[in-house]
Amino acid sequence: MLKKIVNRLIQCILTLFIVSVLCFALTKAAPGDPVLTYVEPNMSEEYIQNLRESLGLTKPVYEQYFLWLGRILHGNFGNSLMNNRPVLTQMLERLPATVILMGISMLLGFLIAIVLGLYSGKNKNGVLDKITSMFCYVGISIPTFWFGIMLIYLFSVHLHILPSIGMHSDGNRSLGDLILHMVMPCAVLTFANASQYIRYLRSSTITEMSSDYVMVQKAYGMKESGILFRHVLKNAMLPMITVLGMSLQSLVSGAIITEQVFAWPGIGQLAVTAVMQYDYPLIMGITMFTALLVVLGNLLADILYAVFDPRIRKAGC
Repeated sequence: MLKKIVNRLIQCILTLFIVSVLCFALTKAAPGDPVLTYVEPNMSEEYIQNLRESLGLTKPVYEQYFLWLGRILHGNFGNSLMNNRPVLTQMLERLPATVILMGISMLLGFLIAIVLGLYSGKNKNGVLDKITSMFCYVGISIPTFWFGIMLIYLFSVHLHILPSIGMHSDGNRSLGDLILHMVMPCAVLTFANASQYIRYLRSSTITEMSSDYVMVQKAYGMKESGILFRHVLKNAMLPMITVLGMSLQSLVSGAIITEQVFAWPGIGQLAVTAVMQYDYPLIMGITMFTALLVVLGNLLADILYAVFDPRIRKAGC
């Protein structure tokens, strides 16, 4: 078990290192000069050159990378070019909004998947299974931004029953107002998440229902509902731990688009603003911060899977 965790930690470190190299290389290869974007047209060439030197942009590229990486390892993500505020401070300010949106969407998607995936797998090729499969295909196929825009048109523009922008109304910080603002962005992400989770849980349920232990339980006269909830659900849920970890990448990308559509003040909206403003320190900081969260989420999923599955735990010993 310990050996498995150590191996996964090494893989995580290598993954983050590769992400850091790619992130730094892509920002350096991007067209334009970030310094010229934020200086006044009448500034002297000497001032611009001094600014470049203060930012370390006159040093060799490899030296710039290791200086930047060293600051990252010490928790210093640098300052934003837009407002000269620390990048880490801005990300931590936006993090709660993103965590609320992603967390609730993942939880709701998971609960929907338990109900529909379990019964769909139990009644393979039945009416419910076909309806659920159609639900999944639609959820996977529909672009997140298009679904969000359609919800805004229906519930905000046409029916005028739900707010479409931001996290709170002006002057109203109540929980009820927050819930109203969350309905549509959460619906978009929940729909996408549930569509993926249902397919995996349905497949696991079908596999478990054909297992020998299920046949034995039926032979002993145990009710099918008891078999389903006491045994099949527990075993079918194990692969879902890994699925939840793997879905973090798509959930983060979906959250970025959703936050932009609904002007949700999270890290995703901050990332889009940073890209539009050529704010390279903020872009690189958000990329590394997000990569760290995704890698840690996958690591936690692998550890939990090993904890709950004795076969994996024994194999890793």
